[in-house]
Amino acid sequence: MSETTAAGELGSRTIRKVSKRVLPLVALLYVFNYMDRSNISYAQLGMQHELLITTAVFGTASAIFFLAYVVFEIPSNMIMKKIGARIWLARIAISWGIVTAVTGFVQNIPQLYIARIVLGVAEAGLYPGLLLYLTLWFRPKERGRAIATLAIAQPVAMILGSLTGGLILDHINWFGLSGWRWVFILQGLPAVLVGLVVLAYLPNKPSQARFLSREESEWLETEINKDYAPEQKETFLGQLRVMKDRKVLYMAFANLFAACGLYGFTFFLPQIVKQMDPSYSATNIGFLGVIPWIVGAVGMLLVARNSDRTGERRGHVVAMMLLAAVGLFGTIQFRHTPVAALICLSLVAIGVLGYLAPYWALASRVLSKEHTAVGLAAINSIAALGGFFGPYVIGKNATADDVSVGLYFPIACLVICAVMLSFLKVTKERRGAAAAHEVV
Repeated sequence: MSETTAAGELGSRTIRKVSKRVLPLVALLYVFNYMDRSNISYAQLGMQHELLITTAVFGTASAIFFLAYVVFEIPSNMIMKKIGARIWLARIAISWGIVTAVTGFVQNIPQLYIARIVLGVAEAGLYPGLLLYLTLWFRPKERGRAIATLAIAQPVAMILGSLTGGLILDHINWFGLSGWRWVFILQGLPAVLVGLVVLAYLPNKPSQARFLSREESEWLETEINKDYAPEQKETFLGQLRVMKDRKVLYMAFANLFAACGLYGFTFFLPQIVKQMDPSYSATNIGFLGVIPWIVGAVGMLLVARNSDRTGERRGHVVAMMLLAAVGLFGTIQFRHTPVAALICLSLVAIGVLGYLAPYWALASRVLSKEHTAVGLAAINSIAALGGFFGPYVIGKNATADDVSVGLYFPIACLVICAVMLSFLKVTKERRGAAAAHEVV
């Protein structure tokens, strides 16, 4: 066997092992993370009567989560880089699971706002932390699909949340507690268990992975390090200088506009479905709400695969943003025609999910290794403001009878994102070799 063949087999074997051991835990974390931040979208179908929540209040409660999330995003990623992923990711999961379950016991709107703020603090840093973690395990040419596996957790979370949320609302009223309260309790507690599993089984880096041989872990870390310049030790303030990098800021603000569309769609999907036919029960809404996420999940994987195969990132992201904008516009036009509206909602799901893998693969390459932790957190934290503005503006402009009137705002945001990234100057990645860095 030649040396080249042996090295190829070593690489394939190592990546296979990493994919089977690391990706499932990472994806499971994000499934419950995304489900617990967005389960208010189904819980509100019950709490709106008990707590007298208007559409505007719901939009604010959905959005306020992101204010605390943004503030603690960068510090969280810096702490994780210092103490290791295993302990910090476990802490995040356990704390947000507890807060989600406690939200099921709020008695009024101020308490709901406080619970959402605390949830934002608890969850802060998870997604950029997971992105940072993946850069320790996957080379750029495999990173797009690895991120897609992480991103697939979003539709999976919404599928599980939709199915279980509607059923819980209609059928579970244990101990005299309303169904919406059990949505928070039953969907929050599993995150605590996942956090304990992460604490027990997730290795910090390849050299600490018991499932890899010494030869495999050394090969992987050598391959990962080839993609970066030698890492320089920097002070806290030195690491924060990445916030001034125009590439980081440009990517972050483009993603902010994308997030307005993503979270506006996510939080208001149940109400959009209900608007198709006001006679739908919570269970009906849950089952119909699953359809766009299933279609979006398939589309996302296909987009990620094609982006990795061609090495092209920017064009894929721009196309997905425009597709989502077209889908939202169609949703407004066909809001009272269930079949046509569901087709349009599926286009939105393909767009807002399909952009994730190529976008983050693009973003991770504009950063040096020492700036990856802060840079990814900075991009995600600025973009998370879109999670505030999207639901908030939709809630302020929508009415109980017509949610769709508020959707023109996320449409405009998606188009702006597409335009911004169309002006991003990039060089095509070369398969099998380190790609040139993208330059704004």
